Amino acid sequence: QVQLVESGGGLVQPGGSLRLSCAASGFTFSSYVMSWYRQAPGKEREMVAAITNVGGSTNYTNSVKGRFTISRDNAKNTVNLQMNSLKPEDTAVYYCNAVTVVTLPDWVRYDYWGQGTQVTVSS
Repeated sequence: QVQLVESGGGLVQPGGSLRLSCAASGFTFSSYVMSWYRQAPGKEREMVAAITNVGGSTNYTNSVKGRFTISRDNAKNTVNLQMNSLKPEDTAVYYCNAVTVVTLPDWVRYDYWGQGTQVTVSS
């Protein structure tokens, strides 16, 4: 059974730090691009950070560049998001996402999501 379980969320003051973790099971973790998304009430879900299957390339939304760092450990089937210099606008539910595309014998997309973890930045 495929599972993505996030942890590490909580309440922090502006300027503080949190480290989110996602534990994956039930699929070949090293074959998937891993991402962190977030969604605040009334807003669209947005991609925060992504990392390729072997960790050679990363991508971030502009609002978190220089503050957030995504990493993965394929031996432990985990992906992490280090969040520094947190701002109130970072408040959201953060979701772990796994995606891969198989092209043979036919095109098939696999897309898995975790349940999410709440991050609240407030004084």
